[in-house]
Order: sequence, then C-alpha cells, then structure tokens
Amino acid sequence: MTTQVISRNPSSINWRSVLEKVTIPVAALVFSLLLFGIFCAAAGANPLAVYGSIYKAAFGSWFSFQNSLIRAAPLMLSSLCTVLPARLGLVIIGNEGAIVIGGIGAIATGLALNSAPPTIVQLGMAIAGIIAGGLWIALAGALRYYRGVNETISSLLLNYIAIALLNHLVGGPMRDPSSLNKPSSYPLADVNMLGTLPGTRVHYGLIFGLIVCAIAYILIQRTTFGFAVRTTGGNVRAARMAGLPVGKLTLIICFLGGACAGLAGMIEVAAVHGKANESLNAGYGYSGILVAFIARQNPLAAVLVSILLGGILASGGILQRSHNLPDATVLVFQGLVFLVILFSESLYGKLPFFKQQDR
Repeated sequence: MTTQVISRNPSSINWRSVLEKVTIPVAALVFSLLLFGIFCAAAGANPLAVYGSIYKAAFGSWFSFQNSLIRAAPLMLSSLCTVLPARLGLVIIGNEGAIVIGGIGAIATGLALNSAPPTIVQLGMAIAGIIAGGLWIALAGALRYYRGVNETISSLLLNYIAIALLNHLVGGPMRDPSSLNKPSSYPLADVNMLGTLPGTRVHYGLIFGLIVCAIAYILIQRTTFGFAVRTTGGNVRAARMAGLPVGKLTLIICFLGGACAGLAGMIEVAAVHGKANESLNAGYGYSGILVAFIARQNPLAAVLVSILLGGILASGGILQRSHNLPDATVLVFQGLVFLVILFSESLYGKLPFFKQQDR
C-alpha cells in the first residue's frame, strides 16, 4: 500500500494569507467609497469633487497633514482599547468612556499639582489618566470574568456613565465660574500644557501614540505574556487546561487597553483643550473602534489607519463649506466603512483564490 504525500509550498501559503489580509480590507474601503459616493450624489454633491476635497483637507498640504496627525494621535491610543482585549477574544467598545475618565483624572491631578514643576505635573497627569482609564475598562473585564456579563454591552454602557459623570463634574464641583456658555473645569496653566514638535503644530501626543503602539505590538507578539494572551484568545478551555490564569489575563489586558485610551484623554486635556469640558466627548473613542477593526487588531497597522481616518475627520469643515454637506457627513462615511468592514470579516478563509492550494 502506498501513501500519498501532499506537499505544500510554505512560501506560497504564506503569501496567499498575507494577500488576503491586505486585499479584503482595501476592497472593503473601496466599496465604502462607492457607497459614500452614492450618498453624496443623493445629497446633491459631486462625489468626485467630494473625494478631492477630502484629500485636499487631509493630505493636500503640510498644514492640512498636520491637522490629520493631530487627530490621529488620540485615535492610535483609543484603538488599542479595542485591539488589546481582542487578542484575548474580548470585544471592548468602551473606548469613549475610558478617554473621558482618563481626561477627568488628568485634569484633577493637573490642577492639584498646579504649583509643582511642569514635568511633575505632566507626569502626574499621564499616570492619573492611565490608571483611571485602565480601571474603567478593567471593570468591564471583571464583570465579564466574575459575573458573566457580556463585555461589549457593559463597556458600551460604561461610556454613558462616564459622559454623565463628566457633565456632572464640569457643571458642578469642578466648574470654573467664568465658563458661562460651555461649562468647563478650571484651566491648566500654560506652562503645564504639552508642547508641540519643533517647527510644527503637532503636539507630543503623536509621539506618545507611536511609542505606545510599538510597545503594544512587542508586548503581544514578542513576549511570554502576549503568547499567553493569544493562546487564551484562541481557545479558553485549552488555556485553562494548560494552567494559564485566564481571570488575571482578562483583568490585565482590559486594564492595559483602558490605560491607552485614558492616556489619550490626558493628551486631549493637556495638549488640546487645556481643561475638561464636553469637548472630551469628541467621538475619538468610537472612531478608535473602527480603526481597530480595519487594522484587524494589529497595533502597527492601527498607526496607518489612524492617520487615514484622522485625515477624514479633518475634512468635515471643508465638506460643509464647499459642498453644502452637513459637517457630520464624515460620520456617515465612518458608519459605512464600519458596516462594510464588519461584513468583510465573514469573507476571510472563504474566497477560493486565497484558499490553500494542495500540490
């Protein structure tokens, strides 16, 4: 009796997998653009002119590109709030709440340390934002592991609690009496604000985002902790049988994800607004979820997607001025992209061209 040996070319298999991971998201984005074009045409605008305006506002000049980078910084950090827990098999969408809570913790600490040296104030704000955001999302992880509460629902509801807490604090205990039409906390001293990169308008939050995304990638892909997280995300029962501390991993990874979003809240306070107010609830958390899905939970890919989406967010004003479209039109585009990306997830491993070839 002869045994048939099926040989496979590892290089070919690898390239098909890589090509699938690139082609499907790109095709999803292109299809989203087509749908968005139909929406613009129905609203009475020329789709090609709209696309041209988006490119001009996002990347058409050094000035506009800086606007895109400013918006990309919180998106990078916010996306990690979804990216990191996803590697453990959790779907966390409490990014917005973690940003808000991180911002509240940062401004409270900054005002309390107002007389300290600027470096101490900024470091204290960063630590407070990280801890506040981390504990906020760790709560969703604890509810999941110890009480069986769905982490997607609990983290979503935590967003509303965080926003309500922000409104209460800036409208009451933390309110600056001089903020009349827009209740805000007392402002940070100018010397305690994060500066900008030399020769640009881009604040140092961009550097924080790049560094944290790189650290997140190394943590997940190159450490024993990351291997344990990925193993648990692949099969929880097998992880328990192997003796992995699933509960501890759940709390840690949720804390780390929330800490990244909390740092984004600190950056918004210390580099953009200088105070806490309703502007903290700017939607970067929800956009970060979209970044995480497009990047397929890859921290390095999240950097590129954040810059792209940051450019789209920066184009809202020009669409209103040049094409008489509502400023929220970019949110429609985000929604279309999110829906198409979710649908595209069902295509992985099913398209014949990308399937493994037997030889």
